[in-house]
Amino acid sequence: MSLEIESADVVRLILQFLKENNLLRSLATLQDETNVSFNTVDNADAFKADICAGRWDAVLKTLSALSVSPKKLVDLYEQIILELIEQRELVAARSLLRQTDPSQILKDIYPDRYLHLEALLSRTFFDPNEAYPTGTTKEKRRKAIADALCVEVAAVPPSRLMTIIGQSIKWQTSQGIIKADTEFDLFKGSAPAVQVEEDALPAQSIATIKFPRKQHAEVAVFSPDGQFLVTGTVDGLIEVWNYTTGKLRKDLKYQAEDAMMLMDSAVLSLAFNRDSDLLASGSQDGKITVWKIHTGQVLRRFPTAHNQGVTSLCFSRDGSQVLSASFDTTIRLHGLKSGKTLKEFRGHTSFVNKAIFSADGGRVISGSSDGTVKIWDTKSADCLTTIGLYEGKVAPLGAQSPTITALALTPKNDNHILVSNQSPFLYIISLKGQVVKSMTVEDAKPPDMTSAVVSSKGEFVYGSAENGRVYVFGTLSGKPVTSLPVSKTEIIGLAHHPASNILAVYADDGLVHIWK
Repeated sequence: MSLEIESADVVRLILQFLKENNLLRSLATLQDETNVSFNTVDNADAFKADICAGRWDAVLKTLSALSVSPKKLVDLYEQIILELIEQRELVAARSLLRQTDPSQILKDIYPDRYLHLEALLSRTFFDPNEAYPTGTTKEKRRKAIADALCVEVAAVPPSRLMTIIGQSIKWQTSQGIIKADTEFDLFKGSAPAVQVEEDALPAQSIATIKFPRKQHAEVAVFSPDGQFLVTGTVDGLIEVWNYTTGKLRKDLKYQAEDAMMLMDSAVLSLAFNRDSDLLASGSQDGKITVWKIHTGQVLRRFPTAHNQGVTSLCFSRDGSQVLSASFDTTIRLHGLKSGKTLKEFRGHTSFVNKAIFSADGGRVISGSSDGTVKIWDTKSADCLTTIGLYEGKVAPLGAQSPTITALALTPKNDNHILVSNQSPFLYIISLKGQVVKSMTVEDAKPPDMTSAVVSSKGEFVYGSAENGRVYVFGTLSGKPVTSLPVSKTEIIGLAHHPASNILAVYADDGLVHIWK
């Protein structure tokens, strides 16, 4: 069942808003341009009572925004003039009689009645018997006029536009579409754009999310708008968290009702679209599901996305396609609308652990357990460049490069990619396959890195190590700045907030540590 809303009703809502805010010129202009009348009053009984009591200032103010038949206006003005004559307010009575449109209509169509008023004005006294026909009184005339005018108007509660908007926001909040107790841009229909903080080093742990060790988080991501932290765990659960408290987000209705997003096997990868309203999840059994984050509903399933586990996901810039990588050595591009695989990128000889789009979407960058980073043409799926990384440099011929564990775009340069592999080194490479910079811990025996991310403004690179520490490097200098004692066990991965200096670190002991 669909509800059709008339455009005239929308205009009337706006007209009421203009009237209530005393924007009378805008009100008149909108009525003229749309030919939509606004014959409503807040309270019909009060309007009728004003007429019956002869409170003509209030009546005329109300009628100024209404469209009333000329005949009824003539009757009203005639009565007002009669009462002004009775009160000996002759200047006001004469002004209404000779300078208003309803009185001009009275003169043109009902000349006898007009002349009658002129005669009464010329008298030095007021005689009710002369003013009102036999059987009629002032009170009866007022009541007749009130009954006639009330037929032309409808009673509408005040502030209908604001009430409807308020009801809409309340419903969207109850559905988890709008986050409770946060700012909301009503015009854009979203939370205000997040202001990116100046990069600063995390100083302390502010929250910890705890999972059973055998159900630890395999992946964690922040949404691009900074509203959500989402984890995917070994038992297939996908959960949305308040990252400042480490508590489950119960303002999302589906989570409050324990109707969680769930995959059939371990969740290995997660990715948001740019608008932060869609979440893609990839699982151990090769399936991909795209969810609506605000409702927890499934938008699209790709049940045969890969033959083995889906290790990485990335949305295209326009959100219409999902890029995936897998243990089956392939990278695939899927159409969200069609539900079909659109392209396949083949060339790696082992697990593909990460695949991302370049900033402009024209390239796909992938990293594999075969030790190589490959750069592909998105349209043709041709491999343009292959690079191996070994001991801080491009791998020499015959050298076995370590497994690539992470890839990330850098905010300061769209052509640079951060790479980590199972070695003591982190790398920044160009889209042409050149090593721009390498970073390592200055130690006699530096630890191997397990993952890496870039800070929101690109000033720092964070590398997680097998010893449970997170090492921080200056992007410009490539030198280590500090290290954070985050975990007592090996760190699986990192996620950095898109606008704040918040770092989520997930380890195989079941803990997700949040540092700020």
